[in-house]
Amino acid sequence: MPDPLMPEERVKRLRVIADAAATCSACVLAKGRTNVVFGAGNPDADLMVIGEGPGKDEDEQGEPFVGRSGRLLTDLLADAGWQRADIYISNVVKCRPPGNRDPQQDEIDACKGYLVDQIRLVDPLVVMTLGNFSSRLLLKRATGITKLRGHVYPWWGRNVVPTFHPAAALRGGEKVTELIRQDIALARSVVAEARPAEQLGLFS
Repeated sequence: MPDPLMPEERVKRLRVIADAAATCSACVLAKGRTNVVFGAGNPDADLMVIGEGPGKDEDEQGEPFVGRSGRLLTDLLADAGWQRADIYISNVVKCRPPGNRDPQQDEIDACKGYLVDQIRLVDPLVVMTLGNFSSRLLLKRATGITKLRGHVYPWWGRNVVPTFHPAAALRGGEKVTELIRQDIALARSVVAEARPAEQLGLFS
């Protein structure tokens, strides 16, 4: 088994991939983007969060989850003890679908190589998938997020914890928000089982 990469090397390799993504024209989404939204956060994170695709705010700023959904997600992660800087966050597709429509299969296929590289380099203990598209892409299941969530799925030597996209909580209110909160706590418990408490800062 290869030695784990140092964070500095992970940053370097992620930057190379991000530079390649910045000029990507493999699908029609490239024609309408302002910025490629590659990913952001800790390259040595225990938790990687994967959404579906950038929205208007993300397209303008070039960073994932900076709009209303992102602010809610940041707050829910903080409730579980994760600051945004602690995690790595990305999307299935790196360019905004027009009108925030769902990404199409050919667009997902064109972009998934970048996501595979991100997961391999960050090498998180837990991947939290937000919504149907990222959950189905990773787990290869047609089951909807309502039934997938609330469980831990072994995957690629790590674990996937699916949950609702925070945009669903903005539409569905506190009930959906509470379910996301529960799933984040579940992800936190999986990490806690694999890391000594002092490494998680639980005693600081």
